[in-house]
Amino acid sequence: MTTYNIQQGYVKTEHHQGLTTIEFFHPQSNSLPGRLLEELTHAVHGAGNDKDTRVIILRSGGEKAFCAGASFDELVAIENAEQGFQFFNGFANLINAMRKCPKFIIARIQGKCVGGAVGVAAAADYAIAVEGADVKLSELAVGIGPFVVGPAVERKIGLAGFSSLSIDATMWRSAEWARRKGLYAELHAGIAEMDEAIHRISNNLLHSNPEAMTMMKEMFWKGTEHWDRLLPERAAISGRLVLSPFTMNAIRQFKKK
Repeated sequence: MTTYNIQQGYVKTEHHQGLTTIEFFHPQSNSLPGRLLEELTHAVHGAGNDKDTRVIILRSGGEKAFCAGASFDELVAIENAEQGFQFFNGFANLINAMRKCPKFIIARIQGKCVGGAVGVAAAADYAIAVEGADVKLSELAVGIGPFVVGPAVERKIGLAGFSSLSIDATMWRSAEWARRKGLYAELHAGIAEMDEAIHRISNNLLHSNPEAMTMMKEMFWKGTEHWDRLLPERAAISGRLVLSPFTMNAIRQFKKK
């Protein structure tokens, strides 16, 4: 297991009888600075290549927000297009790692998802959520757009759902909305019921044919092979937009709230 200073956030990985659990945490509503994005990407890649891992659970710490998306502290600190690209490419790398991982990834969504977090939930193969795990793509509200996470979200909920979520960037959509659109595979009344469902499906998958599951995952993600090129291109767009006076001012205003 690898852990980090809790005040700076952490990513930790635990293995147990074929099940690998990857947990991330950050004191600012589980937001994702560049370091945590990089560590999450490495953790997903490592679990995918681990011959003893059959199923992966991705979760965040605490019982409040699943993830608040990009770290506003790092967004404010971006000074040039290269730094902007490197930050947003962290989300691109994580989504691509989840996409190419040969093991099924089950996401445990115990709270709200904002911005990039919606993309992470969409990149999971099976997301199980609890009531109250509402979603919002807030990027346009701060002067950028959901360019990097867009392909993953659109793939999961369709262009119409993705468009409405992206355009109305200040409106929360309920967890039930996310379930109806297909972002969440299951929605449960409480934490205990959600965790019971995660235990059930992970146990079933642990007893399933690993080769069949790998081939199924390839089938599910067919047509996304160009994302290795597409998502970094999208990261460059966000990296430029974050430098605009409009965006820099909008982010500062958000941080004051």
